[in-house]
Amino acid sequence: MNLHEYQSKQLFAKYAIPVPKGQVASSPEEAVAAAKQLGGSLWVVKAQVHAGGRGKAGGVKVTKDLEGVRAATKALLGTTLVTHQTGPEGLPVHQVYVELGSKIVREIYLSLVLNREAGKIAFVASSAGGMDIEEVAEHTPEKLIHVNIHPTAGLQDFQCRQLAFALELTGPQIAQFGKIAHALYKLYLEQDAALVEINPLIVTGDGDLLALDAKIGIEDNALFRHKDLAALRDDSQEDPMERKAAEHELNYVSLDGNIACMVNGAGLAMATMDLIQLHGGSPANFLDVGGGATKERVTAAFKLILSNPKVTAILINIFGGIVRCDMIAEGIIAAVKEVGVSIPVIVRLEGTNAPLAREILANSGLAITAASDLTDAATKAVKLAGARS
Repeated sequence: MNLHEYQSKQLFAKYAIPVPKGQVASSPEEAVAAAKQLGGSLWVVKAQVHAGGRGKAGGVKVTKDLEGVRAATKALLGTTLVTHQTGPEGLPVHQVYVELGSKIVREIYLSLVLNREAGKIAFVASSAGGMDIEEVAEHTPEKLIHVNIHPTAGLQDFQCRQLAFALELTGPQIAQFGKIAHALYKLYLEQDAALVEINPLIVTGDGDLLALDAKIGIEDNALFRHKDLAALRDDSQEDPMERKAAEHELNYVSLDGNIACMVNGAGLAMATMDLIQLHGGSPANFLDVGGGATKERVTAAFKLILSNPKVTAILINIFGGIVRCDMIAEGIIAAVKEVGVSIPVIVRLEGTNAPLAREILANSGLAITAASDLTDAATKAVKLAGARS
């Protein structure tokens, strides 16, 4: 679950991570009132969406007068912001964050993320922070600094100095950076974060460090421990189909293709999508119905899949280990009848009672295409989806 910038900065402030003063606003009047309360003569109005690249997309506006704050807020609220991270559909802007302007001398990138290969939390930093950090990662990855933190020892002071020196910080900045790094690491652990990012962490005109932006992602599986954070969820920033899937305990991710996948097991789902792609097709989704797939869950999955107008075929790939294949077959038949599926359905069932399951499907009288193995299923799905298109 992602937090908005203003929510992330509120959390930063609790951990004594320096951030500019700012207030969230939901109308031009609230934005002007916020600017007045903040004082100063330079303000930044930022669209609040769960995506980076806002600056390049026109979602960050700098103004020197209150009418400018009003105009910038009016221009952003109610729009859909499209950035390189949102995709062409964009994300709706319901709030803006009005922040005091800062004098920027340098921009630094700093983040905490899990290094899955090392099995450790890692700091990732770069002296080339700012809006072009993606280009830095792609074209000059040597400018990225990685420091892995041992889970038993925790973040050590020498690691903070290592990062600070690599970022070319000097004097009091080194001590400031150490405090920020320790606070970020503490936040990451205590809040069960999946990502904590500052881009940019700036050096101000006074030589101090300031978190000019903030991005925090919380691990969904830990939200039961953080009711306060769960309450901050903004459903408008999430894929509606993925949100609907979560209500039925389905693991779903929308993709751009036209062949819907319904699989039990994440690894099998990944292999299914790979084979579809290998044989010239394009998967419309990742969908893991789980090891204990039931008729109700299969029906919910069908309804979810069919709500995507791009889908021209459905590939079901179930391995019956925990659950029997004949039960799955009966669930598929019931779901097809209830939902009224009018596009090709290709089914590959393997495991417990698989022969019986295939017999049940064959005798159902429904337009369900059986597949003998995964390759056969993928090729049939690609062929039927193409014909349907």
